[in-house]
Amino acid sequence: MAVAEQKTDRVLNPIDLIEQLANGHDWPHDRASDEEMTLIVAGTWADYHISINWREDLEALHLACAFDFRVPENRLTEMYRLVAQINEQLWLGHFDLWTREGLVMFRHALLLNGAVATVAQCEAMLKAALEGCERYYQAFQFVVWAGKESREALVSTMFETQGQA
Repeated sequence: MAVAEQKTDRVLNPIDLIEQLANGHDWPHDRASDEEMTLIVAGTWADYHISINWREDLEALHLACAFDFRVPENRLTEMYRLVAQINEQLWLGHFDLWTREGLVMFRHALLLNGAVATVAQCEAMLKAALEGCERYYQAFQFVVWAGKESREALVSTMFETQGQA
């Protein structure tokens, strides 16, 4: 009986949970429909534009996080190398490079498969995206704007900085 009571307290549409999180963090957001929401989160290096989509038929919550960063055609090959090297290190989600737009994007999905999403799951999904973007943003910058090779750019982001200058 206790399990049935718990289920009625849970939110069935995970977009509702994302909206609660956005409100709690004062993140600007727009709910286009029951299945789609966008939000903007200010980071250290950039503003992150997050698109969340709920596919009830797949029972999956999809997150795509992009930032205002375009890869010029002459740096695409090195950027593909960097994205592959970064993805080897990630446990959750992955980075994509959309060639036509020259856009770098972090993507992740939560497959529920009959389960009901929790606030903790949604928060962890957002955290993985934001931490990944913050951690590797400078490596993307080094490849595109400083002309560095992918390995060198990645090594430069691997140390943890303590404090602020």
